[in-house]
Amino acid sequence: MRQPSIFFCLGIALSGLLASCNRAGSSDPTVKPDSSRYTRTVLAEGLDEPMEMVILPGNDVLFVERKGGVRLYKDATKELRTVANFEVFSGIEDGLLGVVADPDFEKNHWLYFYYAVAGDSAKNRLSRMEFRNDSLYRSTERIILEIPTQRIYCCHSAGYLKFDRHGNLYLSTGDNTNAEETEGYTPVDERPGHELADDQATAANTNDLRGKILRIKPLPAGGYMIPEGNLYAPGTPETRPEIYAMGMRNPYRFSIDQETGYLYFGDVGPDTKVRGTDGELMSYDEINQVREPGFFGWPYFLGNNDVFPKYNYETKEEEPGKDPNRPLNGSPNNTGLTELPPAQPAMIWYNKGKSARFPLVGSGGATAMAGPVFYSKHFKGAPFKLSDYYDGKLFIYEWIRGWIMAVAFDETGNYAGMEPFLSHWKFDAPIDMQFAPDGAIYILEYGTNWFSKNSNARLIRIEYTEGNRNPIAEIKMNGQYGAAPFTVTFSAEGTMDHDGNDGLRYRWRIDGNDYEGFEATHTFTENGTHEVTLTVTDPDGGIGTATRRVYVGNTPPEVAIRTSANRSFYWDGATVPYEVEVRDAEEAIDPSRIAIAFGYIPDGRDAAVVLASGGDASTYRFLKGQALVASLDCRSCHAVDQESVGPTYQAIAQRYAGKPGVRELLVDKIIEGGSGNWGERAMSPHPDLPRADAQEMVDYILSLGTEEKRLPLSGTLELTDHIGQREGGAYLLSASYRDGGAGGIGSLVGHDHLLLRYPIIQAEDFDEGNVSIATITTAFMAYTNGIKHSSYISFDDVDLRGVKRIGLRVQASGAGGMIVVRQGNSDGAVVGSVSIPPGQAKSHDEGWKEYMVRVPDNLGRNRLHIGFQRTVDTDNYLFHVDWLKFYNH
Repeated sequence: MRQPSIFFCLGIALSGLLASCNRAGSSDPTVKPDSSRYTRTVLAEGLDEPMEMVILPGNDVLFVERKGGVRLYKDATKELRTVANFEVFSGIEDGLLGVVADPDFEKNHWLYFYYAVAGDSAKNRLSRMEFRNDSLYRSTERIILEIPTQRIYCCHSAGYLKFDRHGNLYLSTGDNTNAEETEGYTPVDERPGHELADDQATAANTNDLRGKILRIKPLPAGGYMIPEGNLYAPGTPETRPEIYAMGMRNPYRFSIDQETGYLYFGDVGPDTKVRGTDGELMSYDEINQVREPGFFGWPYFLGNNDVFPKYNYETKEEEPGKDPNRPLNGSPNNTGLTELPPAQPAMIWYNKGKSARFPLVGSGGATAMAGPVFYSKHFKGAPFKLSDYYDGKLFIYEWIRGWIMAVAFDETGNYAGMEPFLSHWKFDAPIDMQFAPDGAIYILEYGTNWFSKNSNARLIRIEYTEGNRNPIAEIKMNGQYGAAPFTVTFSAEGTMDHDGNDGLRYRWRIDGNDYEGFEATHTFTENGTHEVTLTVTDPDGGIGTATRRVYVGNTPPEVAIRTSANRSFYWDGATVPYEVEVRDAEEAIDPSRIAIAFGYIPDGRDAAVVLASGGDASTYRFLKGQALVASLDCRSCHAVDQESVGPTYQAIAQRYAGKPGVRELLVDKIIEGGSGNWGERAMSPHPDLPRADAQEMVDYILSLGTEEKRLPLSGTLELTDHIGQREGGAYLLSASYRDGGAGGIGSLVGHDHLLLRYPIIQAEDFDEGNVSIATITTAFMAYTNGIKHSSYISFDDVDLRGVKRIGLRVQASGAGGMIVVRQGNSDGAVVGSVSIPPGQAKSHDEGWKEYMVRVPDNLGRNRLHIGFQRTVDTDNYLFHVDWLKFYNH
């Protein structure tokens, strides 16, 4: 017996309550659609810092990558191609940042780009080019606008582009100010020589185009005019007429409500030690609603117009802050007007902790972004338009936290509330979200690591179906890596249709070849990465697609642990001789790349988690910390061994290894945040994180700098660590080898493990069976019951080498009968049997006895089948079984 899992399986019989599924769905605007009505398709992945996209006619998608790539996804062929590479300055956060199509694109074929011009002249450029027949004609470039910048200090470039219904082009620009030496305040450093650390020279300057959203009307011959209604009319002294809204830190993503004309923008907030009127740190990210041109606070105000004190960087003293109703910019670095418009408060704001006002936003690092406003009437007849439930709602999303919210408004256009959208999916740093003319949603995911080409950087398409739902395609295959010629069989196993699987049609596209049917077999003859696409169509025209990759040219190394000892169990005084063999078809084995580890895991149930996480016995102590690091926002800035915006965990472990007091120092850093240890970039605080959890995280991170002792390729292991410990532990011997890559395919890892368990298997842990499980919570016990004639339980891969007897703990509570132990299945070779007498146990803890089955010599690994038979003619229950114990004597 052992304590049962906290999760119990409850069988519930339902009769007369079955709801019928129909293909019509529901268009009731008061009912939130079921999540099963959405399907998500990955169109492209492995992108290199995707930034903004434009959806072209025919659902082709063109998007830009920060380092200069212009990529085109062709909907008809499902192919991704590179159509141009801009030479750009891609330092700091600059690069190729934005793209948008002209409202008359189908006639004039104009695309607009915003990028940091390469070379010594620090400036960002908005220009227009022609895109015809899937080609970008660089020679047609017409410069619209250039904005001088500084490239000495980081950060904030923004660079998003959008047109309104009147043909006005909007461009967001970041404050382009040194954000790394703020001492916990805002960058308003007025000291001589610190001009680049003064946001009053950019975001709060009416005569500078940075830290703004600009609005212009491009002209056909190049250049632009100023539309009526901007913040300052042309000719106003000390102002720039392009400014529509100002006072922004990094307005990274915005949208324009095509009905009301309102502008919505997300502004990425600072890390600060200043607290607002609600007592919370003013590290607010914001979602703002702009009904008319104005000043939106930065660097003087944030959130609900909470006021920052004016920090004197010379005296290190706080001075009174500005008046939101009449903010004055008196900085010597200001080239614009002194008096600014009244500050406008944010519509939504939240910091790194939990928000009492907006609880759904969660906690942790933040990057708020404003997406589109949905109107049903804009998508009449569109096959994938959202439910009318979302009519008039704004979609906002979070780059770091990975969520999307639908924001509702009251009849006056004021914020009324928000709710999660597509919360059954987690997005990997969504960086752009747009609706296609057919109603589908396209999302660009930036991926895990900053400034990196990420495997999870993707272009995805999400379709909503109000009537017939699209099938969900799934691909299974019998091989993914191999040497040419490499033959693979693909199956549509796992594909499903919420409206019924009857009549589904399966079409495969593999290496330019087309196949039909539930399965397809193809031989790959060339090295490289090959995409396989399955398209599933239902009888009503619903379509689902799935894509997998096959890698030809390199095969995973073969790693095998050989031993003459039992491979399932350990016993007192036992030893395990072992030998590790490694083979690789493409290269000679490099012994330095072989890793062998061995250790004891006190709770054997943790072994499965260790193996699933790719660890070994040395990592089990840090499982909780590893899980916490993976679940929080840490991955937005850090990775184990890949450089991102923050240091790698391995680098942190190596720097702090063995230093006194480092554990508590790092715990404080995680909870309180800070900067200065790895450059000046600030680390977000986690004030709601329990200190014990932060300690677990630190222990895991520091463990990455510990060099574990490597075992030789062969030897004998002494099994002594379990002595004096409680029952239930496990020994884990693991071996792995990483090859050097071949045939254009990167390095692959082969591995094997030997897991030795305590020699008792709980009967209720069967892999297959037709019995019930009794759980006695008050006694912390569980066992199998409901055992009748022909009932059985079986266990996969049990090694009987060296086993002399199997003990079965049985409660005589029923008609009695026979237990027959076999290897294999119900007709396998008999290992042994034992008779169980009838009995009538009066409680769960009486009448238990261990019955022995002798095991013949020279048996090995196989499925262990435990069959139960009656010895008298009865349909009654026979007995109960608690566990099986394996003896080596």
